[in-house]
Amino acid sequence: MGFIKNVREEIKIIRERDPAIHSNMEVFLYPSFKAMLYYRVAHKQYVKGHYFLARLISQRAVRKTGIEIHPGAQIGKGFFIDHGTGVVIGETAIIGDNVTLYQGVTLGGTGKEHGKRHPTIGNNVMISTGAKILGSFKIGDNSKIGAGSVVLEEVPANSTVVGVPGRVVKRFDATLPQDKLDQIHLPDPVMEDIANLQRANSELINRVLELEARIKNIDREAKIENQSE
Repeated sequence: MGFIKNVREEIKIIRERDPAIHSNMEVFLYPSFKAMLYYRVAHKQYVKGHYFLARLISQRAVRKTGIEIHPGAQIGKGFFIDHGTGVVIGETAIIGDNVTLYQGVTLGGTGKEHGKRHPTIGNNVMISTGAKILGSFKIGDNSKIGAGSVVLEEVPANSTVVGVPGRVVKRFDATLPQDKLDQIHLPDPVMEDIANLQRANSELINRVLELEARIKNIDREAKIENQSE
């Protein structure tokens, strides 16, 4: 019954979040569906201490799906990988409930350190295409990581992160990421900095023009005063 329940849950999650799926049968062809079934079997073997068998199963999943989930990773409910090619999830990664990952995402470490070396992802988090989250820290609940971002430090809850290295550009967005799954309408810190510089430059030019006008008035008044003498 556990296996059938897992299959039903995976079908429900994929159909909810991918509009390209038109029937339950299509889900069985979906890479993340296969990857998660392999992961659940491998994870059970890993927990029992059957490490070689667990890795054997997970490596078979990689060859079939292009998605590499270490059997030691801990994954919550409602997990969804869209497409999935190139996704890598490390051994000590912990993923909360209702998390969405897109292709090319890496939840990795930063070296040969031991113990907890991969990130912890909170609930209701969306990690966009090609993002890399490297190190043992937490991505807070309800956060969004922009496409191509490289995140190297903790992210507070309800945040939007973009850039290389990633930085928080928005806080306390009430909309949950999985409601919209919007990867593109995120703040652009570079354009915001350019806009701020343009505004500052415009204000400076206006100030210079104002000062020039005042100097000209002073000169004009001085000439008039000299002529009157």
